[in-house]
Amino acid sequence: MNRKERNRYIDNIDVEEARDRYYKRLNLKPKYEEVDVVNSLGRVTFEAIYAKTSSPNYNAAAMDGILVESSKTIGATETNPKILEEGVDFIYINTGNVVIEPYDAVIMIEDVIEIEKNKVQILKAAHPWQHIRPIGEDIVATEMIVPSKHKIRPIDIGALIAGGIGKFKAYKKPQVGIIPTGSEIVDEIDNLKLGNIVDSNSRVFQALVVESGGNPNRYSPVKDDYEILKEAVLKGVEENDLLIIGAGSSAGSKDYTAKVIEELGEVIIHGVALKPGKPTILGIINQKPVIGIPGYPVSAYLVFETFVKPLILNLIGLKEEKDLFIKATTSKKIVSSLKNKELVRVNLGYVKDKLIATPLSGGAGVTMSLVKADGIAVIPQALEGVEAGSAIDVKLLKPLSQIKETIVSIGSHDIIMDILGDMIKLTSGHVGSMGGILAMKRGECHISPIHLLDLETGEYNISYVKKYFPQEKMAIIKGVKRHQGFIVGKGNKKNIKGFADLKREDVIYVNRQRGAGTRILLDYHLDKEGIDISDVKGYDREMTTHMAVATAVKTGSATTGLGIYSAAKALDLDFINVAFENYDFLVPQDLLEDERIKEFIEILKSDEFKEKVNSLGGYGFENTGKVILV
Repeated sequence: MNRKERNRYIDNIDVEEARDRYYKRLNLKPKYEEVDVVNSLGRVTFEAIYAKTSSPNYNAAAMDGILVESSKTIGATETNPKILEEGVDFIYINTGNVVIEPYDAVIMIEDVIEIEKNKVQILKAAHPWQHIRPIGEDIVATEMIVPSKHKIRPIDIGALIAGGIGKFKAYKKPQVGIIPTGSEIVDEIDNLKLGNIVDSNSRVFQALVVESGGNPNRYSPVKDDYEILKEAVLKGVEENDLLIIGAGSSAGSKDYTAKVIEELGEVIIHGVALKPGKPTILGIINQKPVIGIPGYPVSAYLVFETFVKPLILNLIGLKEEKDLFIKATTSKKIVSSLKNKELVRVNLGYVKDKLIATPLSGGAGVTMSLVKADGIAVIPQALEGVEAGSAIDVKLLKPLSQIKETIVSIGSHDIIMDILGDMIKLTSGHVGSMGGILAMKRGECHISPIHLLDLETGEYNISYVKKYFPQEKMAIIKGVKRHQGFIVGKGNKKNIKGFADLKREDVIYVNRQRGAGTRILLDYHLDKEGIDISDVKGYDREMTTHMAVATAVKTGSATTGLGIYSAAKALDLDFINVAFENYDFLVPQDLLEDERIKEFIEILKSDEFKEKVNSLGGYGFENTGKVILV
């Protein structure tokens, strides 16, 4: 064929069809490299990253004030104040200072009355661990800081460093070759002559490659000569992971790009139903993508965004995303003060056509509430909180496209939710099993993890679903069996054997929040053994996760608490088994046909999920993924 013969491309393929056909022919294999956390901004995690250390790694004062033994303050009131002596009953402490034994509480300096040198007066008793940030309040060793395929933000760097991470595996940035072509194209704007065009497209490509997450490798412009172009393309393919050829893709007598790609490899598509941008060429040489992009600037930009950017994102573990502002409905009451405009970290997800915002727990020191947040809800100063079901303004921290794909889970906590959150887009609100039931009734979640023990039959979950959803068609997706029991210190020095030990004076219990299945399990056994809750020291101290319970035991602020075996194992604690219970997922029957729920069920059944859960210890997989209609 005469190389000067005019090209004739006959394709006019739908853009999505062209993309699908082309991408299926490509065998893209993303690579990873080790990166330093301090230089990781914008990099994408190749695998989930788990904390090596807790933050804070010591018990720290949360306020300026005095450090006291709470037992010495019992009985202090405005009518019966107590006098404390420095060095004997208290020491002064500043925010962030180490809490030393035998002290276990901080009284704010505002609540301390200095009456004479070395002596102060207090008008209210302090409770154990008052105004103290315990070890792991922010980050607990072994918990997931960020999942795989997560683009690192500035706040993530702080969380990773706080969690003891120095380096991690990140997707390797693809090397993207850029070849501008055309005898009329020149580099130097100062040497323009009649008939010359300064090359701008390739500079735009360079910036777009950087913005998309790749490394640009731009070559000098290549003249409209077949052999010169062929040599440049061979070099470009050898030196890069992906090659862009600018201009020369149309039907002109000197548009050689399609012929060169065809000689050296294969043209998959030449011509797409995109205006401007029809003369696009999608080719493969040596198993690498080679894309011919039209020379007109608008066409060039649109074709890059349509075909090149998705390839770069794929190679670095990401999908196409766009950020938006939007209104959402809060799934929980949010308490705020008339004194302030409140910024509340929230998880987001669409349930039917409604964007649901679930507030994340955590105070000003809890970095993970920002790491996990999908957005920031703004509560105006004029409002004293908002009720559940209210509309709120949310500033997005993640793209809306990603949020729309997310499964909203509200209910009981388990470490496996981190694993599921790494394998599928999922946000978890830990409000306990009963909290999940109520959220489901309000239509604020897709699934509710529950493990509710029927106090009469000793069975799990089904009776509660029938009771709270008498008219609705619901389903239970079988989850995992898990060991639930007493988490105790290494060696079990207090010799905890059962529920009767909770009455002992030397045993301090740490509880779960009201409505949690674990708390219902506790109350069931206390009632069964005739133990009054007033006899259990620490019954009113509540945690929202099993890891928080394990951390309280690990750091010595509690002797024991009911939790799952995997939480005890994660922090190298001992465990006394109480029950092998069902941790299942409640879902409306009409959502069983939702593609997200179908994928969720397939993940539950997968060997990969079971292998990851098995590594935690304490789980079984009887009927995992089976759907029971209720």
